[in-house]
Amino acid sequence: MITSIPLVLGIETSCDETAVGIVAGRKLLANVISSSVEEHAKFGGVVPEIASRAHLEAMQGVIRAALSEAKVSINDIDAFAVTAGPGLIGALLVGTSSAAGLALGLDKPLYGVNHLSAHIAVDSLDSDHKLDPAIALLVSGGHSSILQVNELTSDVITLGSTIDDAAGEAFDKIARILELGFPGGPAIDLDARSGNREAVDFPRGLTLAKDLIDHRYDFSFSGLKTAVSRYLAKTPGYIRADISASFQEAVVDVLLTKAIGAAKEVGIEVLIIAGGVAANSRLRESAEERCEKAGIRLRIPPMNLCTDNGAMVAALGSLALTNGLAPSEIGLTADSASGVARAIF
Repeated sequence: MITSIPLVLGIETSCDETAVGIVAGRKLLANVISSSVEEHAKFGGVVPEIASRAHLEAMQGVIRAALSEAKVSINDIDAFAVTAGPGLIGALLVGTSSAAGLALGLDKPLYGVNHLSAHIAVDSLDSDHKLDPAIALLVSGGHSSILQVNELTSDVITLGSTIDDAAGEAFDKIARILELGFPGGPAIDLDARSGNREAVDFPRGLTLAKDLIDHRYDFSFSGLKTAVSRYLAKTPGYIRADISASFQEAVVDVLLTKAIGAAKEVGIEVLIIAGGVAANSRLRESAEERCEKAGIRLRIPPMNLCTDNGAMVAALGSLALTNGLAPSEIGLTADSASGVARAIF
């Protein structure tokens, strides 16, 4: 364990954001993001080759901007952290190579961190609340999971995950059908605000009694996607905002029913909601109402820290360093499919 406050620089390149964050212990000093989302929008989704090239082009400028925002020099950094997985392999390699080069050149420790655990670690920033234990609902474009966080850097148990589409992926697909553009999450959230969320009673996947036997805390959104498509096909006079609101309500209902149920069953009174979908206004609103009713303390990161960012990577690296975890090897290998079994690679 170290006693001084570490200054950690984190690099995130798992998808289409080139992001660098700098933290001093649990204090956020800088969070700079360069997104290539506009380059992907014309294709209706992220193109891996475009993402990798964008990371290469943006990396040096984003690092310099983060150092300037934090008012520190690269020589002041005590350790580097980088997303090592999961994510797009080419994109991950840009980040891990950059971080390894900096760590090697400056003779500083390097921590390869798990992208999913990092989304939870952002909850530690600019606060002094106790971090563990907690139930974490992690919802993003590629992942939907319920995690039991006993100790974030060493003891995280997966209680449930998606068996097909992740929540964010479902938002993107329905937004494409409704011709709302990419990314789908913000577009549907905005469209739904003028709609009636009770207009259509779309199905809630894996919530029937027979489903709960084997998939108590798992998610499935492919059936919901199909139900929306079929409804649109047979209802030519539909109101788009009503479809957006009703679809969004179905997703939010399932996410919170299972997450709050897990917290009550396990006996943990804290629920952390993290990941890009945590920025959804209806999810945040409904979570506050339902957690208050269930007697569960809710924590959701600020909007700017829900989507992929470097601050969350730096936060997890800082926790690992403070807890005395051994650093990763400089020749760190990216893992595109890694789950949450390990926070540090």
